[in-house]
Amino acid sequence: MSQLASTALSVLDLAPIRQGGSAADTFRDSVSLAQLTERLGYTRYWLAEHHNIAGIASAATAVLIGHIAGQTTTLRVGSGGIMLPNHPPLVIAEQFGTLETLYPGRIDLGLGRAPGSDGATMQAMRRNAHAGVDDFPQLLNELRSYLADETPHQRVKAVPGQGTHVPIWLLGSSGYSAQLAAKLGLPFAFAAQFAPGYLFEALRLYRDNFRPSEHLDKPYAMVGLPVMAAESDAMAHYLATTAQQKFLNLIRGKPTQSQPPVEQLDWSPVEQAQVSQFLGAAIIGGPDTVKAGLEEFQAQTGADELMINSDFYNHADRLRSYEIVAEAAR
Repeated sequence: MSQLASTALSVLDLAPIRQGGSAADTFRDSVSLAQLTERLGYTRYWLAEHHNIAGIASAATAVLIGHIAGQTTTLRVGSGGIMLPNHPPLVIAEQFGTLETLYPGRIDLGLGRAPGSDGATMQAMRRNAHAGVDDFPQLLNELRSYLADETPHQRVKAVPGQGTHVPIWLLGSSGYSAQLAAKLGLPFAFAAQFAPGYLFEALRLYRDNFRPSEHLDKPYAMVGLPVMAAESDAMAHYLATTAQQKFLNLIRGKPTQSQPPVEQLDWSPVEQAQVSQFLGAAIIGGPDTVKAGLEEFQAQTGADELMINSDFYNHADRLRSYEIVAEAAR
């Protein structure tokens, strides 16, 4: 059996809103994708917290997690991630304690530090510009206390939440969360789907510094990975222009809804290089190319789990991409 065949596969859904579509369309597509990937044997399905971004519909992340969990039966559903400094830890514990109570053994709580928004939106959320820089470990400790067993004389409790022991993951694109996850003995997920530059150093820091805990006896690393799979290499590269346009517009300060694929992109060499940095880990191609790419990536990283993000304009193309990935892994 190849390393890839024994590696868990999961889904990162950024809840994209298509040009000409709506958030309601996105939610229907997410349910459809979750149900398909559950049938295909994917392990978990995560949604990410973003705010004030025209093309992303997962701002109320916990609500959407509950919706997806309610429309599936075995898939683990969670956050990739909740931005901890955006919220009081008690509120997160109550939300995820409620989800765990509704869907026992199926909920994950992935946590990040970034705002998931711009400065004006941070102000609207009443988030301090320096939140999470120095106080993230303190916030994390408080959140964990609300999900752990109740302690004597504990005055503030998460109800529901207390004693649910929702699994916590730390997410990151640098060494900070890698080292903190290692210190606390927690699973770690690296965001190579948009920031692959620090991937290998972060994985090294996590594994070298890992301390066994009640949660894990050895490191467990998941890597987010962009994959655009289609029936041929040429078709996959054409369809991948939707993802490229998304990052191009982000660079230009004009985030947009998902755009239809194009034959040729109108970008400068500098912009092309910047987009290529964002998508540096992307695997784009037909079934054979994707299989070889996944096997090489897994061999290079030693990832315990690969979380696939496939960004397409047409939902049918997105569904097919996840089918091809599942076939490649088998």
